[in-house]
Amino acid sequence: MARKQDDMSLDDELTAAFLEGDNSGLVAEEEPVETPVNTPAEETTIVEEEYVDDGEGWDDGADDIPGQLAVDVYETNDKLVIKARTAGIERKDLDVSISDNILTISGVLNGGEDDKATQWHIQECYWGEFSRTIALPIQVKEDGVEAVLKDGVLTISFEKEKTEAPKRIQIN
Repeated sequence: MARKQDDMSLDDELTAAFLEGDNSGLVAEEEPVETPVNTPAEETTIVEEEYVDDGEGWDDGADDIPGQLAVDVYETNDKLVIKARTAGIERKDLDVSISDNILTISGVLNGGEDDKATQWHIQECYWGEFSRTIALPIQVKEDGVEAVLKDGVLTISFEKEKTEAPKRIQIN
């Protein structure tokens, strides 16, 4: 796509279209715009296609995928700690399990449904089932674990598995 120096950049055009409510976007219009370009040898015409967003680009099946739970994972001298922001989730709606050094946190976040709503203007909060599976970065004692839910934060602390220093193998 050829542009003159005084033309807006593609990013500027997209930003302007978004802020002004212009529907420039994804689907080709019927008539392309022709832009003449001068080259040293000859004058050439480059055909640029204008795009319009028809709104069909969104995945309507997105509700079928459980939400992801954001986590922080870090180590102290003797523990591996996982923290998850779980505001609004009750203990009874949480399930935490570990098997073969794989931690799974899942549950249901209730409360976002409002049967009285006639029209949503903004709906950004995730409500419903969520799940997060984490391969722990170090070996932990699966029976040396503590899980605490306090002030909307789930904190899971594992005792680290003591690992022996690598043994040097003599080559003969």
